[in-house]
Amino acid sequence: MVLGLLGAVGAALCYGIGSVLQAVAARGTETAEGLDPQLLLRLVKNWRYVVGVGLDGLGFVLSVAAVRTLPLFVVQSIVASFLAITAVVGAVVLHMPLRRADKIGLAVVMGGLVLVGLSAAEDRTVETSRAEEWWVLGVTVAIAVLAVPMGRLSGAAGAAALGAIAGLGFGATSVAARMLPGSLAPDRIGGQLGELLRSPATYALVIAGALAMLAYSTALQRGTVTQATAPLVVGETVAPALVGLLMLGDEPRPGWGGAAVAGFVLAVGGAVSLARYGDAA
Repeated sequence: MVLGLLGAVGAALCYGIGSVLQAVAARGTETAEGLDPQLLLRLVKNWRYVVGVGLDGLGFVLSVAAVRTLPLFVVQSIVASFLAITAVVGAVVLHMPLRRADKIGLAVVMGGLVLVGLSAAEDRTVETSRAEEWWVLGVTVAIAVLAVPMGRLSGAAGAAALGAIAGLGFGATSVAARMLPGSLAPDRIGGQLGELLRSPATYALVIAGALAMLAYSTALQRGTVTQATAPLVVGETVAPALVGLLMLGDEPRPGWGGAAVAGFVLAVGGAVSLARYGDAA
């Protein structure tokens, strides 16, 4: 359990710093018309975007390791705290002063994370059926289809809509990662490659990850980072947490249900209140 918690915290650190770098790159790149995959090709020419994506990749690996041993509501609430990391980076590196409300937001996030961490159950594995793996792939494809008309929206509405799509995409990657068969340990993954390639969850993870990156990069061009990131945080935390509780058997420690709910709400709500710090770019 401790390694899972450390992985989730590490993922939040990577996402927090990477989000600022990606925002700088996206806002300085030619605006895409609709949901254009070529936007990613243009962005990779910017070193800030490349470094930001590299940090996202590392954060993703750490979060996958975390969701394999911890309930999704724990991991996703901790990962959502990346906005608190962004706020600290903005205050220290980019000289953005913390308002009183921001300090309260940081305190709320920290308090929520303490409650979530204390309520986390012991490490456990999850057994899923092939039908459930097909279900998460079907939902991922449906999100991708929904993203097409959302990509035509402009301004704040477009930023919020695509931010939500990105959040659902990132949430789908967490659910899919939790459903992957076998162990992902480096010394065992080679022998399970065939099983991974036959699993619908593997393809759901790949599609959802690519969709989330494209949708979020496009959302950053439509409006402010606050408008894009706040719905992202809600989408990537609430949806997978519900899936974990209703489908995957996630549960807090006995007697800690109320603390888990309170911690989740505080961590996510506090993170959303800090979304403006993405505009440090």
